[in-house]
Amino acid sequence: MRTLYQNAKLVLPSGIQTGCLLCEGETILEVSPQAQLPNNAAEHVVDVQGEYLAPGFIDVHVHGGGGADFMDCTDEAVDQILRLHRAHGTTALMPTLLSSAQETMMNAIRFYQQRDDVKEGMPTLLGMHIEGPYFDADMRGAQDVRYLRDPLPQEYLPVLANPQKIVRWSFAPELQGGDAFLQALQRNGIITSAAHTNATCAQIAHAYDLGLAALTHFYSGMSSIRRIQAYRVAGVVEAGYLLDGLSLEVIADGCHLPRELLQLITKVKSPDKVILVTDAMRAAGMPPGEHRLGDQQTGQVVIVEDGVAKLPDRSSFAGSVATMDRLVRTMRTHTDVPLHQIVHMASLNPARLIRQENRKGSLAPGKDADMVIFDEDINIKQVVIRGQLVQDASFSIG
Repeated sequence: MRTLYQNAKLVLPSGIQTGCLLCEGETILEVSPQAQLPNNAAEHVVDVQGEYLAPGFIDVHVHGGGGADFMDCTDEAVDQILRLHRAHGTTALMPTLLSSAQETMMNAIRFYQQRDDVKEGMPTLLGMHIEGPYFDADMRGAQDVRYLRDPLPQEYLPVLANPQKIVRWSFAPELQGGDAFLQALQRNGIITSAAHTNATCAQIAHAYDLGLAALTHFYSGMSSIRRIQAYRVAGVVEAGYLLDGLSLEVIADGCHLPRELLQLITKVKSPDKVILVTDAMRAAGMPPGEHRLGDQQTGQVVIVEDGVAKLPDRSSFAGSVATMDRLVRTMRTHTDVPLHQIVHMASLNPARLIRQENRKGSLAPGKDADMVIFDEDINIKQVVIRGQLVQDASFSIG
C-alpha cells in the first residue's frame, strides 16, 4: 500500500523544504520538496498540516526507560522500553549493556542474539552496544567499580567467537591490553568507542590510528588537560576536538552539559560528527525518586531529581532520564545550529556511525520509512515505523 504525506516541512540533509513524501510499504518511494503529488498517487493520504516531517530518531546509547532496563533481559522489559522511546520519536535504537559480572553480561548477550530485532509497530533493535567492563576506575562515574578490569583475551575472545549482533563496544583504550582488544574488535567489524577513560590525547590519537571511531558521552567520564610531572598534557576531551574524524556522543539533556559547552562543541566540531544520545536508564518516563541502574537485583540505586539521575551521594550523574525529543529541543534552544542539522545529529549521524546510512537516518528514496512528525516546539505528533503510523496511548507525548 502507498501512503502520501502532504503539506509537510521536510527535514532533509540539505535543509527544510515544504513538500510531500510517498511511501510504499516499509520504504520511502519518492521525496518531493516544493511540490505536491496528487492524492490519487496513494491509497492513504496523511495531511501533515504544515508540521515537520523528519527521519525517525536513532538512539545508539540507551539503557532503558519506562521502568525497565535492557539488562532485565525479558521480552516484557524490552517492549516497555521500546514503547517509551517510540512515544518520543525514536524509531530505532541500540540496547546498551552495562558493566556487570561476566556471567550476567554473557546471559544478556545471548538474550539479544536470540531475540528478533523487528517487532510490528516497535522501534528496530540495531544490535548491541556493550559499555564496559574495561574502564579506568578513576573515571567510572556511575559504573560499578566491582566489575571494572583490564581487557583479558581469555575473557573477550570467547565472546568474539560469536559476535553476532554485537555492533559497538565502549572501553578505555589506554588500559593494559587495550591495543590488542581494539584490534580484535576491528577484525570482527565491531565499532569502537572510548569511554570512562583517563587516556592522554596522544593515547587517543594512537587508538584512532588503530580504528577508534567515537567518544562515548563526550565530557562525561573522560580526562581533560592535566599536569604530569609539571607538564601540561592534553586529554580525551582535547582529542575529541583535535581529531576531525572522531565522532562525539552528546547527552544534550540540559544537565550533563551546560549551554556553553554545547555551543563550544557545535562551534568547533563538524556537525556531521556530533551524535545525540540519551544514555537513558530505566527511570526515563518515570516519576522522580529511587530507581536502580542496570540489573534490577544487583544494579546500583540511583536518585532521580531535577530532571536527571544521580548517585545517592550526588557525586556523579548515573545515565539520564532523557528522550530524543528532549535532546533535539535542548540543542535548538541552546545553540545556533540549524534545525535540520540538529535532527540529523539524532538520525543520520548515528546511522553513519553504525554503518546503517544506506537504510536509515534520512528522508530519501529507497530508505526505510521511519519518520517522525513534530511541531515547532519539537512536540511529537506522530511516529511512523517501517511505513506504519503508530499511535501510542501508553505514554504521554511531549
